This record gives sequence, C-alpha cells and structure tokens, in this order.
Amino acid sequence: MASHAEAQKWGFRITPIRVLLLLLSAVATAIIIYRLVTGLGTVTNLSDEWPWGLWIAFDVMCGVALAGGGYGTALIVHVLHRDYFLPIARSAMLTSLIGYLLVMAGLFLDIGQWFNFWRPFVSWGHSSVLFEVFWCVSCYTTVQILEFAEIATERVGTKFHNIAKAALPVLMIVGIIFPTLHQSSLGGLYLLMVDKLYPLWWSPIIFLFFLISSFFVGPAMICVETTLAGKAYDHWIPIPILRKLIRISGYAMIVYLILKIYDLMSRDVFGLMFNGTFEANMFLIEMVFGIIIPIFICFSGFSASRTGLFVFGLLVSSGVVLNRMNVVIIGMIRSTGVSYVPSLGEFIVSAGLVAMGVLAYCFIVENFRILEHDDHHAMPPNEQPS
Repeated sequence: MASHAEAQKWGFRITPIRVLLLLLSAVATAIIIYRLVTGLGTVTNLSDEWPWGLWIAFDVMCGVALAGGGYGTALIVHVLHRDYFLPIARSAMLTSLIGYLLVMAGLFLDIGQWFNFWRPFVSWGHSSVLFEVFWCVSCYTTVQILEFAEIATERVGTKFHNIAKAALPVLMIVGIIFPTLHQSSLGGLYLLMVDKLYPLWWSPIIFLFFLISSFFVGPAMICVETTLAGKAYDHWIPIPILRKLIRISGYAMIVYLILKIYDLMSRDVFGLMFNGTFEANMFLIEMVFGIIIPIFICFSGFSASRTGLFVFGLLVSSGVVLNRMNVVIIGMIRSTGVSYVPSLGEFIVSAGLVAMGVLAYCFIVENFRILEHDDHHAMPPNEQPS
C-alpha cells in the first residue's frame, strides 16, 4: 500500500511573486547561454586588470559563506547531539544545498574557458589554494546531495530510504570536514594580496576570519529563512530554539571581534578605520552593523521577539556579504588603480541565480517533508505578526 507521501500529488503554487521570479530566471538563463557562447567580455565588465568581479564576490564568496548554515547546524545537532535544535536541521540543510549548487553555477560561469572545467579533476595542482577550494566545494556539494537522499527517498525511491538513512551519520561527519577547509581557504587566497588588499582587511589570519564568519552567519541565515518560511507556510520555529541558536552565533562573533581588534592593533593599522577614507567608512559599516550591533541584539531582550531575531539575522547576513564584497572589490580598488562596476548582465545573472534558488526551495518544501518532519509549529496567538 502506497504511503501518504507517495500518494500525494506533486504541486507548486503559482503566485505573482513566483511569476516574477520565473521571468527573472528565464532572462538570466538567456544571458547565461549568451555568455557561454560568446565569452566573458560580451556580458561582463571584467578585464585582465580586474579578473574577479560580482560573480566571484557575490555568487561564490558570499554564496559559500551564507550557505554555511548547513555544516554549522550539522555540527551542533548531529555531532554535539544538541537535539533541541533538530526542528531547524532539515531546512538549514536544504538552504545550504541550494546555496552550494548556486555557488557551483557561479564558479562555472566565471571560468573564461568554461569547457575546461573538468581539468582540475585530472590535473592535480597540489600547491594551488584554488585547487583545494575547487575539490572541497565539489566534494561537499556531492555529500550534500547524498545527504538529501535521506529526505528524497521518503517520497521517491522509498526502497532505498533505509540505506540513505544508515549512511547519513557518516555523510554528516564528512560534510563537516570539507566546509572547514574551503571556507578558510577562500580567505587564504588573499594571503597573496599583502601588497594589494587594503590593510583593514588583509591579515595573516584572514583565513580564520573567513572560517569564523562562515560559522556565525549560519544561525543568522536560519533566522531569516525561518521567518520568511513562517510567513509563507505558517510554520513557526519556537522563539526559544532560535534564541539559543543565535547565542552560539553571538559568542562566535565576540571571538571574531576580539581577534579583529587584536589583529589590527598588532599590525599597527587600527587607526586606519578612522581616517575618513572610503575604505575606512566601509570597514566601519561592516563592523558596526554586521558585528557590534548584532552582538548587543543577541544578548538583549530584543532577541526574545521574532522581529529581533529577524533583524539580527538580516544584519549579520548583510555584514558578511559586505565583508566579502569589501575584500574582493572595495579593498582592491586603491592598489589596482582600476575602476570596476558590474555590468547589467552580471547583475541580472546573479539575481537570476538567487531567483532560481528561491523557486527550488519553494518547490522542495511544498513536496517533501522539510518543515513538517516534526510536529507542526503554529505561531501562538500572542506572537501573530502585525
């Protein structure tokens, strides 16, 4: 006898917002095809003087960081056995999986000769940091796809469900190792930029800053995602769960802030943040709104409300995005002497990839047990959004 999940029809609600997302995805797909046929120069404003632009800064650097909620949640729930956070495990894993698939797409699009994408699989550049990043991101994305099999086989290929479930603990452990490597290695790429990256961002421990920020942004993204999912699907994660989760993020941010201050002072560049330059102002915005204010929110009574949790998540996520954009673009302008403004095509493709991710999330949530794998969490009457 077929289970209820197997008998359930496939569905995908069409709303005005989703129509706009579908149109944006279609336009982005057309531009992507045109870029693959004609090359980078016809679609982007990249050059030999400025080879890394929006697709690396946002689609890859930001995408990898924001998708880090998967490994952080897996570490907390499945390795440290904090089952208290189990209700958010599947949604965090799904967001991470979609994020990494989009990162792979962005990385693929930024390869000049994209048809040579397979070469790192057979040409092993052991001394290259990019080679390590390529392999770790590829392997982790594969692991996440295999992890999703435990969810997928609840409805499709149910005879393999027990196998997928049995393999999950091993996949979880492996899936925690790879992100710690490539999250830090993405920062390690800029160790080579000692004379190019502005001193407020360059650091001999920039790899550690990238790793810590990829960890504390995970709970922040979960706050944003659960708030939006709650409004869309009336499935609300209890506030105490989210509040305890962001406390973990808050402690990590305190460590990050202390290390950042120590690093700036030890290199005698602490005063640069107050010299009024464009770089200094961008750095201050990043630190104040992305780190300091969220720390206060995290340990204040404001975090006991859904509004506070959402504001915390939005500020931290935006702060990490700004940090990656500062490192890849803002911090490099002064040394290169070259101005770079992303083309309209670059913006549309990046926005289109995000639209595709949102649509994929909605489809999977509406057809698999992502939010409803435990007891349904309805928002209490006193928590109803205004």
